[in-house]
Amino acid sequence: QLIVFGGGGWIMEPLNPLLDLYLLGATRRERPRVCLVPTAAGDAAAYVDRFLEAFPEELCEPTWLSLFSRRVTDLGEFLAEQDLVYVSGGNTVNLLAVWRAQGLDRVLEEVLAAGTIFCGVSAGALCWFESGITDSYGPALSPLGNGLGLLEGSFCPHYDSDPRRPAAYRDFVARTGVPGIALEDGVALHYVDGKLARVVTSRPGTCGFRFTPGGEGGVAVDPLLPEYLG
Repeated sequence: QLIVFGGGGWIMEPLNPLLDLYLLGATRRERPRVCLVPTAAGDAAAYVDRFLEAFPEELCEPTWLSLFSRRVTDLGEFLAEQDLVYVSGGNTVNLLAVWRAQGLDRVLEEVLAAGTIFCGVSAGALCWFESGITDSYGPALSPLGNGLGLLEGSFCPHYDSDPRRPAAYRDFVARTGVPGIALEDGVALHYVDGKLARVVTSRPGTCGFRFTPGGEGGVAVDPLLPEYLG
């Protein structure tokens, strides 16, 4: 199972726990083991502190995995012991480079197949797809073509909160011919065995959009209406 957000969760909505509670519920555990992987954020201490506040020991068994000061020998074994792995936002390009250098990318399919749920927001969502657009190379939005590819197609987070993204993502899909999905902040996609099983949101009135090459302007855009969790 993979659960990806366009934005939201504890880092963006500290007073709105709906997405966080949805993640915990997806584990079907009374007190699940939850691990933060903050690679995209450079293992920022403030990020880890906020995670530990959002996922306190009363609700789960929280931990976090550093790949900059690595203390875990067998990444596959460690991640397979978790019920939920939360991949932070930040720099997608750096996340992919570090994961590949450390070999984390090579254990993901086996860990997912064993039952660990992975989730992520922004960079932690984009990384699972084949491609998309990113500001990882600088302030401008640029194409990203070397995602992990565990989810088909392309992806665009923050579709409503960054005014540049609607036009930039439409242009990306038109130029590359790669279909994909754009999500507004607060909207999450829940995939089971690579297939979209559920669309949910922590914010009423938000939406996701499916982009398909073809149609007027070279791209057809269809709404993905989410279920409000409140």
